[in-house]
Amino acid sequence: MFSLTKRALPKPSQLSFISRTIISRSLNTVKATPEAEESILKEQRKNRPTSPHLTIYQPQLTWYLSSVHRVSGVLLAFGFYGLTVAYGVSSAFDLGLNSDAIVNSWNQLSWFTQTSIKSALVFPFFFHLNNGLRHLIWDAGKELTLKGVYRTGYAVLAVTALAGTFYSLF
Repeated sequence: MFSLTKRALPKPSQLSFISRTIISRSLNTVKATPEAEESILKEQRKNRPTSPHLTIYQPQLTWYLSSVHRVSGVLLAFGFYGLTVAYGVSSAFDLGLNSDAIVNSWNQLSWFTQTSIKSALVFPFFFHLNNGLRHLIWDAGKELTLKGVYRTGYAVLAVTALAGTFYSLF
C-alpha cells in the first residue's frame, strides 16, 4: 500500500533560475485589431493537428446497409407522397392526372423503359421492406451477434436481389 507524505513546496528563493522561469512563465500580451486577431487565429488553426475521420476505418456492411436503408426510405416516402399530392391536386383542379391517363401513358412506353422504371421502384422498396423486417428481428432480441448481423445483412441483399429481379421483369 502506498503512503502519501506531505511535502511542502520549496520557497522561490530555494529554486534555481530555470525552475523559477518554468513555474512563473510570463505571458506576453499584444494589443491587436480584430482583423489581426483573426489572422493570428487562422495561423494557429493551420498548425493544429487534424483529428482522424471515417477514412481511417475500414468500411463495413453495416454502414452501407444503414445508409441505404435511410436513403431508400426517404426516396420512397418522397415518391409516395409526391404522387399522392399530385393525384389529389389533379383531381381537385381537373388537371387530367387520373387512372386512365396513367395506364395509357404506361402502355405507350417501351418494354425496356417500363422495366427500368419498375426496377428503380421495386429494388428500393424490397430492400427497405426486408431491412425493416431485419430490424424487427433485432427488436425481438434475435441475431444480435456480429455473425447474426452479417448473416441477416447478406440475407437482406439476397432476398432483395431475387424479389427485385422477379418483380421488375414480370
